[in-house]
Amino acid sequence: MNATPAPPRAAHDVTHGDVARGAGAALLSRLGAVIEVVAQPAYTLMFGLATYGLYTVLWSLVSLVENVADLGMTSALQRVVPQAADEARAVAALRSALLLGLIPCTTIAACASIAAPWIAEVVNVAPADRPPLATGIALFAWALPLWAFIEIGTSALRARRAFGPEIRLRIVWEQIIRLIVATGLWLAGVDTLGLLIAHLASLTITAGACIRLLGRHYDLRLLLRGPREPGMLAHTALAGLSVLPSNIISRLFSDAPPVILNLMIPGAGGATAAGLYGIARKLSSLIQLVRMAFSYVMGPLASAVARHDKTAIQPLYAFATRLSTVLALPIAATIMTAADALARLFGKEAAGAATLLVPLAVARAVEAVCGPAGAVQQVASRRLQPVVNSLSGLIVAALAAWLLLPDAGPVAMAIAVAAGLIVSSGFTIWQLNRADGLNPFLPPYGRALACSAAACLLVAAIMETARLLPFPARAALILPTLLGGLWLSIRYGLAEQDKDAFGRLGRTLRLARRP
Repeated sequence: MNATPAPPRAAHDVTHGDVARGAGAALLSRLGAVIEVVAQPAYTLMFGLATYGLYTVLWSLVSLVENVADLGMTSALQRVVPQAADEARAVAALRSALLLGLIPCTTIAACASIAAPWIAEVVNVAPADRPPLATGIALFAWALPLWAFIEIGTSALRARRAFGPEIRLRIVWEQIIRLIVATGLWLAGVDTLGLLIAHLASLTITAGACIRLLGRHYDLRLLLRGPREPGMLAHTALAGLSVLPSNIISRLFSDAPPVILNLMIPGAGGATAAGLYGIARKLSSLIQLVRMAFSYVMGPLASAVARHDKTAIQPLYAFATRLSTVLALPIAATIMTAADALARLFGKEAAGAATLLVPLAVARAVEAVCGPAGAVQQVASRRLQPVVNSLSGLIVAALAAWLLLPDAGPVAMAIAVAAGLIVSSGFTIWQLNRADGLNPFLPPYGRALACSAAACLLVAAIMETARLLPFPARAALILPTLLGGLWLSIRYGLAEQDKDAFGRLGRTLRLARRP
């Protein structure tokens, strides 16, 4: 565990291949989200939509609080570690992040566990979920420090360009173990608490695996016994606090809506509304994971490049945006045109999620077209710019929600969130271009967008025609249609020099037209 890690490559030696390989590894690591989406129908069928809605609300609360209480440490490591002069300073940054992030989260978890009976009084649930609710909240509160450790730990791995190790954490441990434990508890007759206990079990195992992986990329002997690096605690805190407001706002877009819907709608209706929104959010996250993969990669890579030559970010940023566009748009087209079929997989009760899915999918597609702009801005621009961009989107979302809620219910919430996400993404692109001269839409971006749009039209035509088929046949067409759209979008949307970054994979999939 404590073996000294291999010396990293030169920080400024970053190529298109690094971006593509890193994004591929990060995308694989985020495929845990795909497994999670696949698992959600099992959760709703085993525990019911109302109980799943309660689980969604509690996990959203944990995620929201963690994003505030960790003081921005996940983003801080992306800026500080790649610029560390030696291993001692890199480990000192990790130590600072763990102290700053875990102490508040652990304190809040203890307080929430004690206050569980009072918290339970304001959460709307089905009558069957009411008796064990306080116990469930008291237990689930401890997901907060566990999740904070996992988030900080995996961020530290990404800061060392170790994108691949997350695959084991996000897929094997976090998602598959959760599904196995939840199924076992359901078979044993555990109802309301089953999902909550399964989530805690998976987080505990993931945290243990994270420690081992950190030991492969950091000299953990320095974590407790290493020399004190003057100013590192303050430097790490400043790096995190500077992006904390934008991180909080981003998390509000994702996790606040189900909580608000639950509080606004009494009884089982509040839990059901949260569950429907949670389903739509999970499905739209399949588009979001493309943007997240490139954001995870471009954060540390842009930070490393900016240390030597800030102008060198432009070609990497433009390439990542082209690649994000050709990947995300066919996924979005498939999800939007098959929204009703996808919702139906969650059971008849979940049919209403299809209406919520369309505006969320549109917003996530726009985000993906804007590429990893937010991640680049966090490490390369002035510290307050991400706050301005995120706040503008939040204001638009709040105004839309105020005008539409409560009459339109979950649909209004989806529209409000979509409007805010689109505005925030647009402001980020504008700010990067205006303040830093970075423009990802220079040629050959037009080709990427046009070919992706054509692939989307073909996907939409196939999925609309498939409505004439029985549901099983139509559902079976979703994946091959998606994969075909992706292949066409990548093969014809990217220039040959862009496709060279795929290396052997590109040749295997015959993405390049030249030998």
